[in-house]
Parts: sequence; structure tokens; C-alpha cells
Amino acid sequence: MSENDNLVEVTGNETVSRQIDVRIGAFRNSDSGDTSGFGGLVRPVLLPSAQMCINVKAEHLVSVAQTLRDVESLRFEVCVSVSGVNFPGDKDRELVASIELLSMTHNRRVRLQVAVPYANPHMPSLTAIWPAADWHERETFDFFGIIFDGHPGLTRIQMPDDWPGHPQRKDYPLGGIPIEYKGATVPAPSERRSY
Repeated sequence: MSENDNLVEVTGNETVSRQIDVRIGAFRNSDSGDTSGFGGLVRPVLLPSAQMCINVKAEHLVSVAQTLRDVESLRFEVCVSVSGVNFPGDKDRELVASIELLSMTHNRRVRLQVAVPYANPHMPSLTAIWPAADWHERETFDFFGIIFDGHPGLTRIQMPDDWPGHPQRKDYPLGGIPIEYKGATVPAPSERRSY
């Protein structure tokens, strides 16, 4: 069977999915032990296709976001989340903001990714376009140190205001304190051996 034989068109969603399994019966039981009345039920298990991801330069983020929201054929009305990712090995692209958008009108999702370097972790805020991005941008700033220029109140949201550093970055020390369990001691994460 070829790779294309597993492609199944999913109606109403305009996405192509790949069949990865077949479920038989309500309880995946193929013998006569299924007394639910659904023993003859056969349905495919579909793996949806990958979500579209668009890499955007920071200086073009606002215009791209405005277009995605306002063009009638796109109409991404909802900013579902803004989160951070740290890739310390990618020179001048160490910090990435991942912005998930949803079009309720067309039932579509898209992800915008904006990479910035440690040396200049600035990108424009999207709160003027999607007010729901407010707290998500604050959390991304708090944990990763990405600065969203134009944000109405970019302050820490989880960590104390005087906390040094950004704890979700991979260069942040693990820290911790030793823990004692009935005579046995587990050292702090920063003192454990690495694998």
C-alpha cells in the first residue's frame, strides 16, 4: 500500500487526514464479548494533517497579523495563544514566539512563529489587533524574556517582580533544594548528574 492510499478527505473542514488505524466495536473488542450493540461498528482513526506554520520577521508581524484578521477570505478572529520556545543552538534566533490563530468563520487554524535573538529580544505586541493576546504576551515575557513593544502593561504575571532571569529558558539554572525521604536524600536538580 502506498503513502497516498492512506489519505482520506475529511468533509467540511477542507483538510486532508491520514488513516492510521481502524477501530472495531465500541470497546475495540472484535469477538462476541461486546454486548453494547456496537460490535459491528467499524470506524477509521484519522490523524489530521499538520497545522500551517508561517515564519514571520518581527518587523512584518503587525502587517501580517492585520491581514490575517481583516481579509474576508482569511478572517482569523481569535488569537488562541502566544507562547515561547527557546532554541539556544540557533544563533540569532534563540527565542521564538509561537502565535496560534483561529478562524471561527472558516474553521481554520494557523501558527505564526517569530524568532528573535538573545541580544535583542524585541517584537511588536499584538494586543491592538487581538486584545486576548495581553496575558499570553505577559506570560511569554515573564518566562522567556521576549519583550513585546507597545504592550499596554508588560509586567511579570507568574514570577515575583524582582525575580532574576526567565525560568523557561534553557540556560536558566535548575536550582532547587535537597529533599529528604525517610532517611534518603535527593539532591537538588542542579546538583544531580547529567545524562
